[in-house]
Amino acid sequence: MLVDSHCHIDFPDFAEGVAPLLANMQQAGVGHALCVSVTLEDYPRVLALAEAHANLFASVGVHPDHQDYQEPTVDQLVELAKHPKVVAIGETGLDYYRLPRAEVDWQRARFRTHIRAARQAGKPLIIHTRSAADDTLAIMREAGAGEAGGVMHCFTESWDVARQALELGFYISFSGIVTFKSAADLREVARQVPLDRLLVETDSPYLAPVPHRGKRNEPAYVRQVAELIAQVRGVSVEAVVEATTGNFFRLFSAARS
Repeated sequence: MLVDSHCHIDFPDFAEGVAPLLANMQQAGVGHALCVSVTLEDYPRVLALAEAHANLFASVGVHPDHQDYQEPTVDQLVELAKHPKVVAIGETGLDYYRLPRAEVDWQRARFRTHIRAARQAGKPLIIHTRSAADDTLAIMREAGAGEAGGVMHCFTESWDVARQALELGFYISFSGIVTFKSAADLREVARQVPLDRLLVETDSPYLAPVPHRGKRNEPAYVRQVAELIAQVRGVSVEAVVEATTGNFFRLFSAARS
């Protein structure tokens, strides 16, 4: 069964609860999902979902978009990551889309904090990068992110950026964006990434894939992402399912316990 390697089903968009989402996952052949933390304030809600459902996992981290929230420390992240249902540190990274580079020193400091925590905790990183690929890769190298490993989530960058991340030992995860008509270049990247380093995700409630574009996204729709990638690569959907599921449990090894 497929795994949605990145979703936010704790968000208010899912105020009706996760029961219908879990039922839709089962019907679509999606066996597990990783619910990703974006603030420490909301982390307890993320963890509660993972504790309540055997097929859900959690991460702990603070998203680079969230400036006016509790700032994490290395020790705090390491301590929270000890929970058996927490399989990763993040999401973390850099996002210069709304802020000029000169105003985001705090993002770069926070990113380094997460990398240090991941190395100490022995858990992989979930990395977000938007309009900041060069700095993201530079900090990954400088701070030793390759020691922890992890995934470049919701990947939208060039093959050259993917190649450099792969060289650092990272996986590449594709979301519903890869199904968009305008994403021909991204589909070419999805064709080139080695199958044993590929993940699929929804990033729900955002970025619903075709034919659901414009609607609220949910983990069940990761199947459309896998189907598109199979088509682009000229392989069976079963091959993509088997590879991405195996990759998920290899990268997020705590999810196997």
